[in-house]
Amino acid sequence: MAGPTREFWDKRFSEGDMPWDRGATSPQLAAWLAASALEPCRILVPGCGSGYEVADLAAAGFEVTALDYAAEAISRTRKQLETAGLKARLFEADALTWQPERAFDAIYEQTCLCALYPDQWRAYADQVHRWLAPAGRLYALFVQMLRPGAAEGAIQGPPYHCDINAMRALFPEPLWSWPKPPYPRTSHPQGLAELAVVLERRD
Repeated sequence: MAGPTREFWDKRFSEGDMPWDRGATSPQLAAWLAASALEPCRILVPGCGSGYEVADLAAAGFEVTALDYAAEAISRTRKQLETAGLKARLFEADALTWQPERAFDAIYEQTCLCALYPDQWRAYADQVHRWLAPAGRLYALFVQMLRPGAAEGAIQGPPYHCDINAMRALFPEPLWSWPKPPYPRTSHPQGLAELAVVLERRD
């Protein structure tokens, strides 16, 4: 299947070639926490990367589970936790096949969807729905990075541009409750942006 392989991600992490890495927790997560829009619960962080958000959520009293495709990402996350004296459940796994023992109250989605080749998005969205308990919430940051080749139909990434109309089709209203726009927009040092949307799973 097209798209980045496990070897691709292991190489990027081992070489430190991670332009998506802010070096700190996303300001949007900090805003959700400060506003009590996200409160301690069982939460999943797929595509956890270097683990900044995992550590901050654990420090805030969440029961955190994190997974990533790359062994080096899990190693970085484990170091974040150990340095801070925090705990979380970590899994080196493929998000398209991994299944938890029980459903989560919330999912923090920032860097998993945009790292997957668009052909895999449908399978991933189905996983997210399965992972969440009924009325569970998806705290999503949809990457906005429309590249020049898109005008000719090219699929360029990662990260892959997550057009908000495509996201509405991927997470349709019969299965998800969408808030009304406009949505908060978070900038990134690498020039991309993220739209912050909180979706609620319907039965």
